[in-house]
Amino acid sequence: MGLSFDNLNDLQLDALREIGNIGAGNAATALSKMVNKKVTMTVPRVALLPIKEVPNWLGGPEKEVLGVYLAVSGEVTGHILFIMTVENALKLMRMLLGDLAPSDISAVFEPDEMSASAMNEIGNILASSYLTALADFTGLRLDHSVPSLAVDMAGAVVDLILIEIAKHGDYALLIETEFVEEEDHVEGYFMLIPDTGSLEIILKALGVV
Repeated sequence: MGLSFDNLNDLQLDALREIGNIGAGNAATALSKMVNKKVTMTVPRVALLPIKEVPNWLGGPEKEVLGVYLAVSGEVTGHILFIMTVENALKLMRMLLGDLAPSDISAVFEPDEMSASAMNEIGNILASSYLTALADFTGLRLDHSVPSLAVDMAGAVVDLILIEIAKHGDYALLIETEFVEEEDHVEGYFMLIPDTGSLEIILKALGVV
């Protein structure tokens, strides 16, 4: 029986948490360069979560959220989902775009080209930052697809992802992510869902199997 998220030990979880912390640091540096102002990121919590429980973390399946989805390829395969409530998405746009950000929350549902591009770029930066941290730790070759943006109820966004990964696994490594710029705080969730067999490859490369 191969390794899965529901039978990891403390050492393996600690290794995955450390990658989350380093990935957040990488992402903060990249975001700061993108907007030319200091943005910090913290990882208040890293959890292993059944994917079906993710909507409840976000306030319930009818909570309106923005999700950025990417596929992972290379020596391991899987899926990445960055998800946040529309309220936090609007705050993040304001944090990063300043006066150019939309002022009304309805704009998150039909974002203009600049807002959509900014959210996709944030997804790109986060995915690249976490995968770079994972690649540096493991020596594995990793890449990701072009991001895809979705705005819907949390249950619908998660169901969409479940359709993509239903054959591979039911658990996600969920990294709670907090963006901080001066007095502004924005919360989001970064999820890594490795395909069958990929988790074991990662942990073996980390030397914790």
